[in-house]
Amino acid sequence: MKTVLLVFSLLLFGMAWSTESAQQNNAPPNGSAPAAAPAGRAGGRGRGPGPVKSPEVSSDLRATFRLYAPNAQEVAVTGVGGRLTLTKDDKGIWSGTTDVLKPDIYTYMFNVDGASVPDPSNLDRKTGVAGSFQSAVIVGGPDESWVTKDVPHGSVIHQFFHSNVIGDNRDFYVYTPPNFDPSGKTKYPVLYLLHGLGDDADAWTTIGRANAILDNLIAEGKAKPMIMVNTLGYGIANPGEHFNEIVPNPNDNLGKFGQSLLTEVIPMVDKDYPTIKNRDGRALAGLSMGGAETFYIGLNHIDEFAYLAGMSNAFVMYPGASAGTPGGGRGQAPPKIDPAIFAQVFPEFNAKEAAKLKLLYVACGTDDSLLGVNRTFKDWLKQKGISYKDVETPGAHTWSVWRGDLTQVAPMLFQSS
Repeated sequence: MKTVLLVFSLLLFGMAWSTESAQQNNAPPNGSAPAAAPAGRAGGRGRGPGPVKSPEVSSDLRATFRLYAPNAQEVAVTGVGGRLTLTKDDKGIWSGTTDVLKPDIYTYMFNVDGASVPDPSNLDRKTGVAGSFQSAVIVGGPDESWVTKDVPHGSVIHQFFHSNVIGDNRDFYVYTPPNFDPSGKTKYPVLYLLHGLGDDADAWTTIGRANAILDNLIAEGKAKPMIMVNTLGYGIANPGEHFNEIVPNPNDNLGKFGQSLLTEVIPMVDKDYPTIKNRDGRALAGLSMGGAETFYIGLNHIDEFAYLAGMSNAFVMYPGASAGTPGGGRGQAPPKIDPAIFAQVFPEFNAKEAAKLKLLYVACGTDDSLLGVNRTFKDWLKQKGISYKDVETPGAHTWSVWRGDLTQVAPMLFQSS
């Protein structure tokens, strides 16, 4: 149990969780919050106020939150730059405005007389595989790569299947690019993009806004039109119910997930969509746990993928790596990893095999507690004479870093040169 808490706190504590609805075509082009659903009762004598709009983002990137709670004694917003105390007007509506915010997607909750509740006026949310739920506010400037812009948009399709490998029912999301041709005349490369520990399969299209990033890059001519697949990334059956079993069972979590990806998900995608059905048409990428899975699967199956990109890679989740390693949470030392772990996990990987890869991308934020283990992995690659793309950017274990990574990685994929 100590190992579970250690790695869970390492990967989840302090992360700037954030999200937006996957239905990006309904979002305003400037990335600001959409009009909210009604929170209070319809207007009328003795029936309370009309619809309450919350959140509302101004042009100078301040967010205003409102809640109709006439009987509450104290209301605050937590999660957006600290605690914001709200004030009540004579109609029973509590409101408050933040200072200027950095462009990002922030999660928050209302604290009403000590009880934590989501924003009833806001449909944008962040959910987790174990049942967590938070409201989200989108604070985006026009220059951000992840805001919805006035460009052609692709589509996101939610699909379900039964995994015989893992033994449960699960899902994945498929992004098809603008002007997608389903006839089969055009064959598309596929990016398999994996989430981190605690996330659902939709994390990259809600929090990460990967579909908006690809829309924008494709419209600018920087990225090739591609299909993107985001599948549930756990090898443990029913991970929400058995979340505490994920970290202590790396062979099942990583091994069975990899087997399911290779023998179930990829064949389904190749059957249902006009894909390039070879390694040159496949990329595998992910963040945190998903980054560790990217290399765990990809470096052992170079015949399946020509492009590999890992972000803030949680190598501490590899077999034998987390036992006895310190660090992760607040006040703890950063974790360490024995390089011998990599030799055990990648027994056949060498410079000759690495030369077959068109991209080996290893990225981490400079304030990320996983920076040390990622540098250890890069040192191991260097000692084996293996070249890679080394990226360290300002930031911690946060979605703002990973959105930036995807913005860098996508143009490197499936190019002819």
